[in-house]
Formats: sequence, structure tokens, C-alpha cells
Amino acid sequence: MLNAHALVAGAGRIVALTGAGISTDSGIPDFRGPQGVWTKDPSAQRSSHISEYVADAEVRRRMWRMRLESPAWTAEPNPGHLAIVDLERQGRLHALLTQNIDGLHQRAGNDPSLVVELHGTMREVMCLDCGDRGPMPPVLERLRAGEDDPHCLRCGGLLKSATVSFGQPLVAADLRRAEAAARHCDLLLAVGSTLTVSPACNFVDVAAAAGAAVVIVNAQPTPYDGIAGAVVREPISEALPALVRP
Repeated sequence: MLNAHALVAGAGRIVALTGAGISTDSGIPDFRGPQGVWTKDPSAQRSSHISEYVADAEVRRRMWRMRLESPAWTAEPNPGHLAIVDLERQGRLHALLTQNIDGLHQRAGNDPSLVVELHGTMREVMCLDCGDRGPMPPVLERLRAGEDDPHCLRCGGLLKSATVSFGQPLVAADLRRAEAAARHCDLLLAVGSTLTVSPACNFVDVAAAAGAAVVIVNAQPTPYDGIAGAVVREPISEALPALVRP
């Protein structure tokens, strides 16, 4: 922990890369951890593939029920999120790359212009046919009113949360922005990510190849622990505030 704090304290241009682990203390389960959504129910991961979603109305109904019941709607940012806000207030946060779709970084107070939501957001909905986008709450109200597979009111096409499912490409502009941020930071701080999902995990390689230090805060081992300057296994809500404290 001392070495990790020294590395963070000595950095002036930090890129944070966050995964589901930073939101578990807000009551949102992760995916691949011991109690993860996909660990406990592998079929949920299969249902997250875009081809399954498009082809099977029952998969869509299941996903809409999950969206409606998601704990993210009532979740509040935790001390881990607030610690990254502190980094921004210190003027040292260059960019915040997140694999999360819950929007808690913005709710915690991070400037949305610094946040790159690599996997999209659950707080918006999009039509897979005409591309129309809008806020999620009106669609959730349609579900509460009795619809179980809501379609686009503009064109009648399939609706989906504005998240990136398996089988869908990430937004090219977001990838370019994230890669540029990783290449020009002096420290990459990876928090709550298994660092097994590409291309997000590749930004660790990009930063390290450019000479940046790497600090990993995660409960479980990651494939990048060997190149990290420091690895912290302590709970994120406790460790991160201490790490970013000047």
C-alpha cells in the first residue's frame, strides 16, 4: 500500500480505468467475481449476446425485467467513486475510462467530459433499427404499464439499452480517445476490473509501453499484476480514498 500511495502521489497525469468492482459497495453486483452475476448464472452471459437479443423475444423480455429491477436505479456512489472525484479536484485526473454502465461516476461528481463509457450506458435506450436514442425512464414506465418487449415509437424497431453487448463493436471514437489518454498519462490506475476483457484491458499495455506506472486495485489477481508497480488487494472503498490522498 505504501508503494502504491507513493506512485499515485507522484503522478500528475492520471488515467483511471474502472470496472464493476468499484460499484459493488453501492449494491451493484459484478459479473465475474465469486458472487458475480455471470458466475452464479452462466446463462445470463449468453443472453447478453446481441444475436440472442435480436433473435429471441423471450431473451429480450428477460433483459427488460432485469433492467427494470436493476439495483443501479437506487444505488448511490460510494467512497471509491468519490475518491476519483477527489483526483479530479486535485487537477490530476486526465481521463476516466470505465467499463461500467451504471453512470455512478457522473453522479458522484466527475465531469462527464472526462468520462469515457467504453461499454455504453444503461441510462439511455436506443433503437437497433433507426438509431434513435433517448432516456431510459420513459421506457421503464412503459414496462411498468404492462409492455414486456417495448419497441421504438418512431419506427417500430427493437429497443435496447445503449450498452455494448457481446457481438457489438465498441464506439470507435471512444476507443481512440481512451487509447490517446492511456498513451499520454504518467500513471494508469486500474480499479475493480479483472482486466480480462479486450479492448479495455489493452489500455494497460498502452500506458505501460509509453512509460507510465501502473497501479492495480482489485480483490482478485489480474493478468497484469506482473507489470504493475503496485497491486492493492484491500477493499476498494477503503483503499482508494487512502491512495488518492495527497
